[in-house]
Amino acid sequence: MHALRRTPEIDLDGQWDFQLLDAPDAPITDVWKTVDVPSLWTLQEEGDRPHYTNVVMPFDEVPPHIPAHNPTGVYRRTVEFSPTPDRRIILHVGAAEGLLQVYVNGRPAGVSSDSHLAAEFDVTDLLHDETNTFELRVSKWSAATYLEDQDQWWQSGLSRSVFLYSVPQIRLADLDVVADWDPSTALGSLRVTVATEGLAHLDDTGWQVRIETLGEISAAPVAARIPPQTPPVLPQDRSNRSEPLIPPDTMDLLSETAADMALPADKRATGDAIRKHLRPVQRAGTATFALDELDVPPWTAETPHLEGLLVQLVAPTGEVVDETHTRVGYRRVRIEGRNLLVNGRRILIQGVNRHDVDPRTGRVLSRETMLAELSLLKRFNVNAIRTAHYPNDPVFLDLCDEIGFYVVDEADIEGHAFLTALPGDSRYLPEFVERVSRMVLRDRNHPSVITWSLGNETGYGPNHDAAAAWIRAADPTRPVHYEGAITVDWHGGHAATDIVCPMYPSFASIEAYAADPRGDRPLIMCEYAYSQGNSTGGLADYWALIETLPGIQGGFIWEFKDHALDPDGDGTYRYGGDFGEQPNDGVTMLNGLVFPDLTPKPAFLEARGLFSPIRVSATAEEVRSGTFTLRNRQTFSSISGYTMELRVEADGGPHDPVTIPTPDLAPGQETAIGIPASLREQLADDAALALTVTIRTRHSTLWAQAGTEVAIEQVRLPRAPKPLTSSPRHVAKAPSDGVLTHPLLRRAPSLSLWRALTDNDSSFPLDNRFVRTGFFELTPTDVQMDKREGAVIVTTQYKAAFGDEVVHRRTITALGDADWVLHETVELPEVEETLRVGMEFELGEEFDRVRWTGLGPWENYPDRCASALLGTWESSIDDLAVPYILPQENGTRGAVTALELSGPTGKVRTRHAAPLHMNVSRFSIAELEAAAHWWELPRNATTVVHLDVAHRGVGTGALGPDTRPWHRLSGHHYDWQWRLTIER
Repeated sequence: MHALRRTPEIDLDGQWDFQLLDAPDAPITDVWKTVDVPSLWTLQEEGDRPHYTNVVMPFDEVPPHIPAHNPTGVYRRTVEFSPTPDRRIILHVGAAEGLLQVYVNGRPAGVSSDSHLAAEFDVTDLLHDETNTFELRVSKWSAATYLEDQDQWWQSGLSRSVFLYSVPQIRLADLDVVADWDPSTALGSLRVTVATEGLAHLDDTGWQVRIETLGEISAAPVAARIPPQTPPVLPQDRSNRSEPLIPPDTMDLLSETAADMALPADKRATGDAIRKHLRPVQRAGTATFALDELDVPPWTAETPHLEGLLVQLVAPTGEVVDETHTRVGYRRVRIEGRNLLVNGRRILIQGVNRHDVDPRTGRVLSRETMLAELSLLKRFNVNAIRTAHYPNDPVFLDLCDEIGFYVVDEADIEGHAFLTALPGDSRYLPEFVERVSRMVLRDRNHPSVITWSLGNETGYGPNHDAAAAWIRAADPTRPVHYEGAITVDWHGGHAATDIVCPMYPSFASIEAYAADPRGDRPLIMCEYAYSQGNSTGGLADYWALIETLPGIQGGFIWEFKDHALDPDGDGTYRYGGDFGEQPNDGVTMLNGLVFPDLTPKPAFLEARGLFSPIRVSATAEEVRSGTFTLRNRQTFSSISGYTMELRVEADGGPHDPVTIPTPDLAPGQETAIGIPASLREQLADDAALALTVTIRTRHSTLWAQAGTEVAIEQVRLPRAPKPLTSSPRHVAKAPSDGVLTHPLLRRAPSLSLWRALTDNDSSFPLDNRFVRTGFFELTPTDVQMDKREGAVIVTTQYKAAFGDEVVHRRTITALGDADWVLHETVELPEVEETLRVGMEFELGEEFDRVRWTGLGPWENYPDRCASALLGTWESSIDDLAVPYILPQENGTRGAVTALELSGPTGKVRTRHAAPLHMNVSRFSIAELEAAAHWWELPRNATTVVHLDVAHRGVGTGALGPDTRPWHRLSGHHYDWQWRLTIER
């Protein structure tokens, strides 16, 4: 492995002949089909489909044994070309999912077993003139498969590009660049080590390496071989008295110097000279450079400044025989105490975990796809990526360098199913070290890579310590990361991790670590805020701790993107089990902040707001008096790269926006901002709801056009309760039977205590907590009527599924035809907690639009609403839904005081004495719970409306903390009022 990037001379991507065998030793037939490379056969071949497991292996064996049924893809291609004389021909296979065996013209060229790093083969001696046949055999299973048990689809094929390139006999072999930036001097330094091939055996090379960077050219000789160090030969001639060759007692000096004994000056000098000869020296065939006091801007994720570096190998004749180009970012990564520092400053990791996944092509990704993903992440203020759980394509790291991301580069090691056995299994020791070292050798020149990771969920043992030791010796410029080393003890595992990097910690454990004097490393969560389905509740609570506690520096949300596949491109997303595979882990893969097509989920909008580069804060009094506070949350940049737009939200809708000048505010600083007079007048109105500040990019970049919205900050104003009737009016007669009827009302409002269970609600850690209430089924057992002046009181007793009694009392006051004020009280039995308390009603097919005053415009829940906006919003009813691939509770908006549904034949309005949670949907709870995929839901035209006085948070309980206690519904008495008006 090396860090050089070679240019393809013969591109082998495209069509190859292919056949799928049952096993590596099965005979190859004459029946071939044509496939594209790169591609995965599991997305095309019925004989071997995608298989999803999270922890368990997809076969019943133990390491290092593999099953007899071992699908093997044979790729064959004949290429017309003649090798160039005196040059070596290298076959580059970017990545092969499985065990790769390479044959050229029927002769073996080599084997590779790491599915996510390139393999290169010198095939020069196997080539013929003019016509050459390449055969790549990929076996799905091997002993190395046990180290690739990541939480993802098991797939197979050639997932990255294949090409040929040629190099001279004497050539560049590797490049090691350390571009440091000293924050105390604001100057950079450059250390470059260039390795060559074909010169290390020479006593005097006469060759040199030339580098050009920052407008300067430097040259250095290629080091010659070092003669073996041998003791002097004592003279055997006794005819003359010989002179002493070494001082007396020389053999004792090495140990005495090492022991730091007090020695005479002459002995100390001799001992130091001996030690000098034992120190490592420049390796033969290499050239080294040291450039200091360089006036160069530093690289950070906020300011990703890169400089070009040209490296040339120059023959004694002056001819340039080989060269390479790379881009260099000057930056320093250090851990000091409990702080991870970049260029001397403490950063916050606003990160995500990211897999290689595309719904159509699996782990085959184009540069365009990678750029689209990174651009979206950047626009949502994510600044860090963990390459879960394997090295990514070098093109991906190039883009991270250019766009600006901090990267935890993770080795392709996960032995989840055998995590207690593999890290101590000496048979796997070479594979551990090789996978880690090859990653480092390939990626060490990327400034975006700030941490090396030893892999994921493979327990902890001596194999990890060995790999970490190799990294620390080979690259002392970056820290080492491994969660398994601290899983059972956050204060242990120092041999394998420089960072405390837990998974899904509780809030209390983070607070405890911050307060513990034993804490000697930064805590950066390698996985947190588990986002399966309708989830990611509590993200704001995490960030309240991260931004206030010492030693807590952020983390990586699990995860960026849903893994569902859509090989046919028809929108029928598939998850575990949908290809008939057994065993499988179902929907566990659907835990992204974005859908497979990169559409952001509401949870990602929550993260965007929390990660905003600018924070706005103020009290209502301060805003109404004309000021708010602006804080620059960035670490290295002023906020001059953004524009700011202010508007006032009101009951009747938003006022026109006003653009204000952006101050040149330094990182971490804050300042008071004056609000324009026109907005102050609007804020003084009783109808004002909030001051909204929209933040946009000022300049166009690779990842966003100028004017792209990156965050919306808001100061909400308090809302006084409003009476449900604005003025005295004639009170109509309430319905004598207590039933609300109207032609537009398909089902009258009735009590609802259940929601279509989210993935968290139904997860193992919550242990059927909500099912045990029996509230999924409410059967009326008794209805009592009580008529009073101007009102009807209806008391309904319900029996839940397991016999518990629920009492609902409604007081109906009619204000006119189809215009009622409803006072609801609910008494719940002694159950642990429930999911919602509210009313459900259904409208006919006439409605298509919705307008509400409350939190929006996107879906929000009590524990995931920090970035939601208070205002008056409009939408189509269909667009309110969030199409989680596994249907579940979705689309709720909180703090709603007014709702209007409209269509060609009428309007339905509700007003609420106190804010309620609103859900307007085309689907009933039963329909959501019955469907296994969103695309299986019926195409309804009716409208189901929920108005809840209380709604449980969503939490992250499937893997991580449940919703906080104050977002759980453990009360037994609920009381609220609302008004329902229907107009035709």
